[in-house]
Amino acid sequence: MEVTMRDAAHARIEWCAAPGTEGGGAALDQVAIMTGAAGLVAVVLLWIGYLHRTRRITWLQRVADRLGRLLNRPGWVALPLAMFLATILTALLGFIWDVSLHVGNGRDNGPLANPAHYFILAGLFFLFTAGMSAIVLPLDEKPGAAAVRITRTWYAPVGGILIAGAGLYALIGFPLDDIWHRIFGQDVTLWGPTHLMLIGGAGLSLIGVLLLEFEGRHSKPEPDRADGRLMWLLRSFAFGGLLIGLSVFQVEFDFGVQQFRLVLQPMLIAAAAAVSLVAARASLGPFSTLVVVGFAALVRTVVAVLVGGPIMDAPRNVFPLYLGCAVVVELLALLPLIRRPIWWGALCGLGIATVGLWLESLWVRAVYVNPWPAAMWPELLAMAVPTGIAGGVVGALLAMTLRGEPLPRPPVRRGLMVAAVVIVAAATANGLLIDVPEQATATVALRDVESGSGGRMVLADVRVTPADLVGSDPEWMQILSWQGGIGSDSPGRGLVVDHLRRVGPGHYVSTEPVPAHGSWKTVLRLQDGRVLTAAPIFMAADPGIGVDEVPALASFNRPFIAEITVLQRERSFDYPSWLFGAASLVVLVCSLVLVGALSWGAARINDRYPHTSRTAVAEPAVSR
Repeated sequence: MEVTMRDAAHARIEWCAAPGTEGGGAALDQVAIMTGAAGLVAVVLLWIGYLHRTRRITWLQRVADRLGRLLNRPGWVALPLAMFLATILTALLGFIWDVSLHVGNGRDNGPLANPAHYFILAGLFFLFTAGMSAIVLPLDEKPGAAAVRITRTWYAPVGGILIAGAGLYALIGFPLDDIWHRIFGQDVTLWGPTHLMLIGGAGLSLIGVLLLEFEGRHSKPEPDRADGRLMWLLRSFAFGGLLIGLSVFQVEFDFGVQQFRLVLQPMLIAAAAAVSLVAARASLGPFSTLVVVGFAALVRTVVAVLVGGPIMDAPRNVFPLYLGCAVVVELLALLPLIRRPIWWGALCGLGIATVGLWLESLWVRAVYVNPWPAAMWPELLAMAVPTGIAGGVVGALLAMTLRGEPLPRPPVRRGLMVAAVVIVAAATANGLLIDVPEQATATVALRDVESGSGGRMVLADVRVTPADLVGSDPEWMQILSWQGGIGSDSPGRGLVVDHLRRVGPGHYVSTEPVPAHGSWKTVLRLQDGRVLTAAPIFMAADPGIGVDEVPALASFNRPFIAEITVLQRERSFDYPSWLFGAASLVVLVCSLVLVGALSWGAARINDRYPHTSRTAVAEPAVSR
């Protein structure tokens, strides 16, 4: 019997309230356990905050003041900064580990079955707590000229509100993620809308941290005591954290399992570098960008070694270096144009999106799975240049706020921010445009080879029809094998990528064996310009979502299909066509609200604090 769309939607809604399936949301008992644990911790923290606000405990203030004396910052800044540093590193480790587990193992059996989720949840929870501590701590003072009035006698610093808001936004992504999976199935991709909430809230919270430190800088316990190297380094580390936070949107590319066109990677690199490095150089002075990229590289190296080393034994990942982009910014800072920060920021964005990306491409070619082909550069520049310029302008506006320089008039600065958002959105939308070829097929012949892993390993001979489907310089023509199980005894620790060698028009051969057994998903993938498509070679049977095995026959002919239907096999399409768009739009609006809140906070601080002269170039001396 045919089911109407209304009946399907009704059944889908009923299913959302039911216990999770393997391909849907988590089991309700696990949801209840995590919700109960989070609620208990929240109650304890709220109780501590209440006792502090009613002056029934003093230890919280003593701890904050002790840290404040070390940093020469008020306690409502020092304690949140210390908490933030520990918690964001915890969340980053959990996040990279979680992605690695999904790459190597596939979907989770539930939130409690994935150890990385504990790190992510703890990091995000205490990120929110760091912001709330900045709000709760001030008792007998108004924490800065821009402080927001909560009650008649209670004021909260703007930076604390923004950190707490970004942390809450990220935390909300956790329960919404389960609802999302119950409706749409397991979209095993970093760029799922609720996943973007998690990483976007955490990454953008660094702007709140920088603004909170600015507020504390103007409320020093010892006003005449100059900041030493420690505070300069901490501020540099905060910019390094911002660079890392803006880089996590690229992590699928870092593993080599990106489910989107390769041209998006350099655009994202240009955006992250322009915002972070322009703001850092204009705020902290000479060579600060080198410290920022050095700190980011150190943190990412430690996390990569922990995740991809013998401790966790998961698939390895790499990361952007940003060194070339930093050198470009340092050189452009020698120009007199730096005295006109917005124009200088735009020039830096242009330099980052051209020379900086060319230098970065050398690193990408050396360590990444997929280098940037020459044929991609025209579209790459068309997307990266406006994005880089927009990011440089945003970084300059942030630096002007952190230096206490007057921002442009409200209509101008609002127009610049709106233009930046529109530019990035347009470039991203272009990067998401794909073509799936019609009546294109792959004829594959497999040859078994000896394997020390105990499972079937094969080499492939591939002939593509039509023969001119793939150009001479595609982004990739490869076989991807993933989700076969992590561990040192598993090929590639659960991830194998074989770039096929072209031997003639439409004819390609393997360069290394790929697995075709167990739980592996082995897929022939093609991206050439806007053509993005795939054909399955071997897909294990998956009773949890009711699909049969796609066998790796000795020879077969299979059509090229939309890649998303293969890589996101657990995803469900059993819902009204408008529902996914509407749900994505809700997440987009929430994200724009977060960006708007950060812009509001920066503007409020800039309007309420006294301004410094723009005639002095950003060359702050570091106290020795």
